[in-house]
Amino acid sequence: MGALIVAAIVFLAIHFLISGTRLRDAITGAIGERPYMGVFSLASLAAIIWLCWAYNVAQASGGNPVFYNSGHVRDLGVVVVFIAFLIGIPGLMLPNPTAVRGETLAEAPVKGVITITRHPFLWAVTIWSAFHLAANGDEASIIFFGSFLILALFGTVSIDAKRERKMGARWNAFAARTSNVPFAAAFAKRTRIDWRGIFDWRLALALVLFAIFLFGHLWAFSVSPFPNGWRPY
Repeated sequence: MGALIVAAIVFLAIHFLISGTRLRDAITGAIGERPYMGVFSLASLAAIIWLCWAYNVAQASGGNPVFYNSGHVRDLGVVVVFIAFLIGIPGLMLPNPTAVRGETLAEAPVKGVITITRHPFLWAVTIWSAFHLAANGDEASIIFFGSFLILALFGTVSIDAKRERKMGARWNAFAARTSNVPFAAAFAKRTRIDWRGIFDWRLALALVLFAIFLFGHLWAFSVSPFPNGWRPY
């Protein structure tokens, strides 16, 4: 379990102590944006691989106590993760200044799921990780999924602060038309939900990927995502 804890700390530290901070600004000022992105991407990938490996080892070990029983929470997995896919996948394919190297997209039209939240992918990760945290009460799962939940939730705030520092008035104009919290801008009448832009080919792709993930979950993770543990094969 110690390796998992260290991996989680490193994973979070890479993002919260470097990415989105003034330290990042200093590093990019010294070595440039592209070299920084290359090194940071490799470090992030290595941290994720380490975290996943440590999680698997911790789960397989005998020292993984269970702190709570999720009951029938797991039966909600198909619906909850389905929502995450509907937000996250289309969000990755829309022009968005919150995306990596997306600073030039501040004037892009706000459409699709961006009218729900300017951080669709991170909110998808939030939904996914929060569900798995609720559905799995063992210590290893709490550390693993809790790390992704913390990163996704606070990552939205970190990205907003980073973009405001770098883009100034251009970011403020974009932020005024959108919201971090889902539907907040629509409720405040600062934007309208673009239903036509949501129900397009990106949504169809999300449905296909979700179906692949749903029926491949048992094969990949040896856990059925269906209610009552139904096994399709």
